[in-house]
Amino acid sequence: MPEVCSPNEFRSLMSEFPSGVAIVTTLDDERRPWGMTCSALCSLTTAPPTLLVCLRAESPTLNAILRRGTFAVNLLHGGAQSVAELFSSRMSVPERFESVDWSAGPSGPHLTGHAHAIADCRVARTADGGSHLILFGRVGGVTQQRGHAPLLYGRRRYHTWPQ
Repeated sequence: MPEVCSPNEFRSLMSEFPSGVAIVTTLDDERRPWGMTCSALCSLTTAPPTLLVCLRAESPTLNAILRRGTFAVNLLHGGAQSVAELFSSRMSVPERFESVDWSAGPSGPHLTGHAHAIADCRVARTADGGSHLILFGRVGGVTQQRGHAPLLYGRRRYHTWPQ
């Protein structure tokens, strides 16, 4: 058995594991918004409520989160594919936020028009994940909007959860 598969083999494997789509956001010390699309997210425990969020180690959004110590996880609804693409594009972060409606939440920007659920988190600790840093986010508050189907990503395509 090979010791390590190639990056392309690994991407192909993980494309077969669909996940929800989130935008992780924060505000920096000058109250400027930062955010990026993230599908490397999962629940860890309910006691205390904790999410694991994995962000690229060189991400400016991650740097802002680490300085601030808080972030919001915006779980996108099925009508928000264009927002997911926008926040994963090479467009500058200020331009991303100029293109969407958002409001300042307790832990970071809330994309209420594009998210069916939002978790406000505090960084409880971090762990090295190689090219990514793993954030342990202690969930302090949850905002939900009923009536929206979640946006999913798998096989390199976006989908909406069936009603």
